[in-house]
Amino acid sequence: MSDSHHSSDDPSEPEVTTKEQGPESQDEFSEDEQALITRMYNLLGDRWSLIAGRIPGRTADEIERYCKSKCFVNSPANQA
Repeated sequence: MSDSHHSSDDPSEPEVTTKEQGPESQDEFSEDEQALITRMYNLLGDRWSLIAGRIPGRTADEIERYCKSKCFVNSPANQA
């Protein structure tokens, strides 16, 4: 039973790390989150930290990546 917490110094074994995440993966956003991000972006522009502050568990970097992947940023409609 002393081997219940197996740790190996064998470099051939890949290191397995588990990162606790919610029910959604890092870059998947629920429909509610997407709608909120869209509304907040239209109001605030690219103030990622302010937008992220309204969505629990999301970081400014995640919001920025999402917006850039959805072409919110630098589109002609957003340049005023």
